[in-house]
Amino acid sequence: MRTLEVRKTKHMKIRIKGDAIRFRLTQSEVKQLSDSGYIEEQTHFESSVFTYAVKAMKGLSQLEAAFEGTTITLFMPEDLCENWFYNDQVGYSNQMLMPSGRSLGLLLEKDFTCMDNTIEDQSDNYPNPKLQ
Repeated sequence: MRTLEVRKTKHMKIRIKGDAIRFRLTQSEVKQLSDSGYIEEQTHFESSVFTYAVKAMKGLSQLEAAFEGTTITLFMPEDLCENWFYNDQVGYSNQMLMPSGRSLGLLLEKDFTCMDNTIEDQSDNYPNPKLQ
């Protein structure tokens, strides 16, 4: 019988459900994004690598996203990105209308500590206001 190794990591999270994508970032990831304008994470499969990233972009007024090859990139307005680490804004959202007429829900938010027990390392998460 194989045992699963649980790795405690501090990585950007992505959640996809239907036509909605949610990115959650720890404090150091929000800082990196604010400082450099870019952050990415990868999931390695045997035959390819799935990449998801957040990138600051000039000229945007709201979140947008693209899926090219094996990469999902969430584009964030540059002016919001630069100050996000330094303010109390929890996150940003948008319903991106696509040429097909469908919409894609986009959510980018700071990752708060969970209220229940978890095996996940939460040392870099934002303090949960409901637990204070």
